[in-house]
Amino acid sequence: MPGWSYQDVLPYFRRAEGNERYSTPFRGADGPLRVSDQRYTHPLAKAFVQACQEYGMLYNPDFNGERQAGAGLYQVTNSNDRRCSAAVGYLGPARKRPNLTIRTGAQVRRIVLEKGRAVGVELADKRRVLVERAEREVVVTAGALNSPKLLLLSGIGPKAHLASVGIKTLVDLPGVGQNLHDHLDIFMMYNIRNMDSYDVNRKLHRQALAGLQYLAFHQGPVCGTIVEGGAFCWADNSVSEPDLQYHFLAGTGVEEVNNDTSSGNGCTLNGYFLHTRSRGSVTLKNADASTPPVVDPNFLADAYDLDRTIDCVKVGQEIMSKPSMAKYVVDEFLPGPKCKSRADYEAYVRDRARSGYHPVDTCKMGSDETAVVDHQLRVRGVDGLRVADSSIMPRLVSGNTNAPSIMIGERASDLIRGNRAPAADRLAG
Repeated sequence: MPGWSYQDVLPYFRRAEGNERYSTPFRGADGPLRVSDQRYTHPLAKAFVQACQEYGMLYNPDFNGERQAGAGLYQVTNSNDRRCSAAVGYLGPARKRPNLTIRTGAQVRRIVLEKGRAVGVELADKRRVLVERAEREVVVTAGALNSPKLLLLSGIGPKAHLASVGIKTLVDLPGVGQNLHDHLDIFMMYNIRNMDSYDVNRKLHRQALAGLQYLAFHQGPVCGTIVEGGAFCWADNSVSEPDLQYHFLAGTGVEEVNNDTSSGNGCTLNGYFLHTRSRGSVTLKNADASTPPVVDPNFLADAYDLDRTIDCVKVGQEIMSKPSMAKYVVDEFLPGPKCKSRADYEAYVRDRARSGYHPVDTCKMGSDETAVVDHQLRVRGVDGLRVADSSIMPRLVSGNTNAPSIMIGERASDLIRGNRAPAADRLAG
């Protein structure tokens, strides 16, 4: 789409990022989203990175630099040893602006349309229902699940579906809520020896000690991000870019998996097949805004996704068998030694895999019949309405969606201002 090529969006990634270590053609140094090296890295995470190299990967100090493939330690969105979310990086500094009102505890029920134009939103606030009117336009940023829900509640979407839940169709847009896809997360878990993992911090006295260490010195496991080691590699060698991503966690508590064979001191390897082909949907159960949407991810509908996810497990097991990790591993309890045949692996994937929390494409940007927004994020068939979040991505990115979603917000800010000049020119100025 015009304005959304790699070269077009790279300046917006750089404008958003305030990296403590990098200032390169790929990384920004002065943006509001603070990015730092890990303040505390568990030794097991470093052992995982070494095991990846023993598997055959190159060490990669920067997954967002010249190449993605390889193994290394993730940088994190932290500032002063605390999480730097979009709320911290963007809303915090802007709270006192006279043209900004932050309202919590309110639910938007629908977008108000008059004569084909979005003129405001209807919301429920402290048992009241009121309409807030917009002077120029309405921008929806509710995410890949709630943005399509809000459009549907407003009468914008597939005519047949809206009729089925008793909503009058104001704009017949077949693509609203369609094309949902997400990374499917599968995990391997191990009991370990010769080292305490983060699991030991479930004990109250260890939590107290860690808390005191953080308060006194801003050091120790409280500064850890748990998800510390990472890798990008291939399941399908016929594709040019890595199609597997791994997150190594020096603990097992994050997944909240109950298993009798867990010793209570272990580690987890999460894996994703990145280029999923399956597509799902977000629809309405009824016309009540307080009812959650019906989310059907339709994972593994395409056999290719299943094959590559099984490959993801097998590659992860090979990495964990390499010397740098093997010396700490007592045994693998998920999927475990009983998983041997392809049927066993398929059963494990179908039973244990879950969302990677990277949903996209339910308000697709494009020009075909399923497109919901155009290249300026304007909703087709409605004046004064844009969508500016991960729902507009026509295809899932090969990694996490946090930074790309923030990039979309940065790009949207220029579109809303009517500034069509390339971001690189403005940065240079």
